[in-house]
Amino acid sequence: MSQTLPILIAGGGIGGLATAIGLAHRGFRSLVLEKAPELGEIGAGIQLGPNAFHAFDALGVGEVARNMAVYIDSLRMMDAMTAEEVCRIPLGDEFRKRFGNPYAVIHRGDLFSVFLRACQEHPLVELRTSAEVVDYDQDESSVTAILANGERVRGYMLIGADGLWSNVRRKVTNDGKPRVSGHTTYRSVIPTENMPEDLRWNAATLWAGPKCHLVHYPLSGWKVFNLVVTYHNDAPEPVAGLPVSNEEVMRGFSHIHPMAQQIIEHGKNWKLWVLCDRDPNLKWQDGRVVLLGDAAHPMLQYFAQGACMAMEDAVCIGVEMEAASGDSERAIANYLTKRQMRTARVQLQSRWIGENIYHPSGAHAELRNTIMRAKSPADWYDTLEWLYGGQENSAGEKLYEKARQVA
Repeated sequence: MSQTLPILIAGGGIGGLATAIGLAHRGFRSLVLEKAPELGEIGAGIQLGPNAFHAFDALGVGEVARNMAVYIDSLRMMDAMTAEEVCRIPLGDEFRKRFGNPYAVIHRGDLFSVFLRACQEHPLVELRTSAEVVDYDQDESSVTAILANGERVRGYMLIGADGLWSNVRRKVTNDGKPRVSGHTTYRSVIPTENMPEDLRWNAATLWAGPKCHLVHYPLSGWKVFNLVVTYHNDAPEPVAGLPVSNEEVMRGFSHIHPMAQQIIEHGKNWKLWVLCDRDPNLKWQDGRVVLLGDAAHPMLQYFAQGACMAMEDAVCIGVEMEAASGDSERAIANYLTKRQMRTARVQLQSRWIGENIYHPSGAHAELRNTIMRAKSPADWYDTLEWLYGGQENSAGEKLYEKARQVA
């Protein structure tokens, strides 16, 4: 397509930048409009399933991302009341053979830098900061993003990748505020030498307890450990990044085993988030405007798939734009067909996991342990095939297989 206007992308987070570079690899020019004065990412660790690596390859950043990741040996679940192992999913050769890619963890800032550098180096990507998209207009041939300062920016189409509190979504769906889950998450990153030696496992470890759970894993070449602990305390309002004391964090975990409590005792500079998500909504499109990532399908963290789903979205919109020779109407229709049911499943199963796997007590927890202990590694791989095995595009090809040819 002879593209005279750029594709506008509202939001310069991981989803927005991944979309820009994915479009650029297929010959489409984009302009990323980010509301913050500087491009950056808040947070600590991200877990990367094989589907994330499929996406990295599709987006042309596979080698760089692989060099920054920490490759863990297993996904490990512990009973937070007894300190006994419930199950372990090995992530070695058999896992990689099954899914074609590894499972790893990475610092969110490192992942963001992979996409930022790729965008900065590509001539078809333009990045603008202090450019919050608050509204838009459109006609038969273009869309105009309206910025907070009143400026109007014209483009070929508009992709709303502006997160949980998306201004673009507000106009596309008009479905109100996100749903407050009542779950509060506390995050800390500590030097590895401060992590208790008996917990320095090369695993993404989850401790499941009544109305609470704890997660830890190494990051940044084993220099630090990422600590994330969550308590279902019926918090009523959204909160993001509020500093809290160790004593406040411990209040929700006083009932668990002392071995698991060490995770909180050794944490430093804890910060609090009240988790929010939304019900799946099939209205992602308004003409030349379409939603992506958390703006389209915000989900709880329990499947560790928020960033992965955004990157898959980015791959899909690029592939479909190429397949449609730049016809936005056809590309968006195919993108919605491919992405909506898959992301809805992840949204709903993320909620289900929180209630039924991570937080139950009593007989419910014992039943969970019995069922999960009975599964072999091969059983777990079968269970995860739908999520990690990749996704077909509109031509019936695996997205990541097509991606390897492009990258």
